[in-house]
Amino acid sequence: MIEYAAVIIGSYLIGSIPWGLIAGKLKGVDVRQYGSGSIGTTNVLRTIGTRWAAVVLILDVLKGVAAVFIGHYVVGSPAGEMAAGFAAVAGHDWSVFLRFKGGRGVATTLGCVLVMEPLGPVAGIVVFIILIALTRYVSLGSICGSLAAVAAMGAFWAVDRAPWQYFLFIAVAVALIIFQHRDNISRLLSGTENKLGQKGQKIQNR
Repeated sequence: MIEYAAVIIGSYLIGSIPWGLIAGKLKGVDVRQYGSGSIGTTNVLRTIGTRWAAVVLILDVLKGVAAVFIGHYVVGSPAGEMAAGFAAVAGHDWSVFLRFKGGRGVATTLGCVLVMEPLGPVAGIVVFIILIALTRYVSLGSICGSLAAVAAMGAFWAVDRAPWQYFLFIAVAVALIIFQHRDNISRLLSGTENKLGQKGQKIQNR
């Protein structure tokens, strides 16, 4: 139990590091004041540009990678990796450094799954790229790509390539991703969602 507690606390703190906010501050911008108000890659892209967005994407993915490696080496089981992954995603979405606010969790979830089963995210990435190319809606690509990754991991579990803990992790993590995109879903349905390439507008009264 001590190992699990250490892994969960450590992974949560790693996940809580607000790289998007830090990147914005380095440019003299609070990304929470623009666009969706998120600290994730897409809002960073709209607010301070492509290079910084790429850096934030990599760092947010590495949060998931680091957490699952910690779970693997400290606990030494798929259950430990799953616990670490959940903690890292929770940290990203509800950061202790941001009064329990944060991002959508897509990149950090990707990092976790890359360690658990490197081929798991392939289908999701393909679907994400196709939908972005066709619609230019990052949120739609993220949601549908995440669901494709769940299907892929389910197939791996069915043929005994991946343990059930990995499938449970991605199923719950993607349900959380969809929940975190609920405002994007509303804008998609109303036709007001921003497309890739549009600048994030300053949020009023925040």
